[in-house]
Order: sequence, then C-alpha cells, then structure tokens
Amino acid sequence: MWRLIPLSINNAYMNMAIDEAILIARMENKAPNTLRLYMWNPSAVSIGYFQDVSLEVNIDTCHTYGVDIVRRSTGGGAVYHDSMGELTYSVITDKQSIGVDDIISTYQKICSGIVYALEILGIKANFNPGNPHECPNITVNGLKISGNAQLIRGSYILQHGTILYDLDLRRMFTYLKISWAKEINDIIEIASKRLTCIKQVSSMKFSINDVARALIEGFRKTFKAEFTESNLTDFELKLVSKLVEKYKSESWLYHRIYKST
Repeated sequence: MWRLIPLSINNAYMNMAIDEAILIARMENKAPNTLRLYMWNPSAVSIGYFQDVSLEVNIDTCHTYGVDIVRRSTGGGAVYHDSMGELTYSVITDKQSIGVDDIISTYQKICSGIVYALEILGIKANFNPGNPHECPNITVNGLKISGNAQLIRGSYILQHGTILYDLDLRRMFTYLKISWAKEINDIIEIASKRLTCIKQVSSMKFSINDVARALIEGFRKTFKAEFTESNLTDFELKLVSKLVEKYKSESWLYHRIYKST
C-alpha cells in the first residue's frame, strides 16, 4: 500500500521536517511507503547536507527579502524554491518495494515517475544520470527541468526533487551565490542554456494542480500501485514538531560537513 499526502504549502523548515519524519516512521514500520507533494511559502533556498551555506547563498539578501534558508538532510547542490514557480515531490520507500537497489537505479526508477508525468502533459523528458558534481536529473531538450536528491538509511530511501513550473533566473540568482560570476547577467546567460520549465516547453496553460495530478498518475504507473490519500500520523506529527526546531536552528544551518576522501 502507498500513501499519498496531497499538495500542501509550508515553510522550508516544516517541509524538511515532514520529509524526515516520514522517513523515520517508515523505517520503524509506523508508516507506509509515501508520495508527498508540496510547495514552499515563503520562497526558500535549500542547500545540500555537505555544503557550506556561506559559499552557496547570498544570506543577507535572503534575510532582506524574507527568503528562508534551510539545510537539507539529502545531498546535492543549492536550490532556489520559488513559492509560485515550483512543485516539489518526496518519495519515501523501502528498496524492495520498488525493485531496485543501487543508487543510480533507485534514482532512475523514482525519476521515471516524473518522466511519465511530463509525458501526460505532452512533454518529452529524459532521465540524466548526472555526474560526480551533479545529482541525477530530468531534462527536456537537454535542459534541466527537475533536480533530485536522496538520503539512504539502510534499505530505506528518501528522494525529493523539484519540477520547475515557471522560471525567473534573475530572481533565482539574486539569492544563489555563484563565485565565478562578476555580473548577474553572466549567470543568466549560462543558466538559460541549462534550465527550463513547464511554461517554456509547453504551449498548454497548465496549472500547478494539473502538474500535481500528472505526477500522481506518473508515480502510480512507475510503482504499479494505487495511492490512498491520507495525512500524517500522530507519531509523525510529534516527530515533525521536534525536527522543525532542528531545521530552524543556526547550529544545523551553519555547521560545515566535509565528505571523507
């Protein structure tokens, strides 16, 4: 059985706390495999678990404009989450349920739900396995439309990722720090050749809810499962109330973690 937690809107700290709470509950067999859809309000920047926030984010600018900054429990790079321009999904499951084990195969299996969803919307997309510097992603005409990141604990997986609905590169790179760039226009010129969104690749005027429905269908096809719509359990809600304080804390955001070499 798969649970669907329907589209909700939360701040960055709550979104990350909910994802981790579901993972813990799943590991303790207190929750089923889960698909969750969500958005961010206010807009936010999330950084990967191993990143240094001071190198990735224009912190003062975020504070000035009320943009949340949060460290994820998953890896990957810094991401700007626009409150109106992005839909985010999370999948929490055990490996056996999806029939794959190694990292790239789990990414590909879960990401195929996004590929199917975009196909439903009339958009041909492809899975890109990534490289040592970039997590696997989904591309349309060679441009990234979905970035993804994972946390694996034993035989359990949390994978979450973005689906870009709209794209304002100037706004995005007002908050993200790019060390090599002298002018924001330099970043925009390069990023415009690497990123795209649903509004750019489709002539149809899809709403966020249209995209959400397509994602549910895409993941249903991927996992060959029916989803039962439900809310967080009391156990998960208690975890969320504790975890949200972690994600809000400066000690979590500003600590530096280095990969072993």
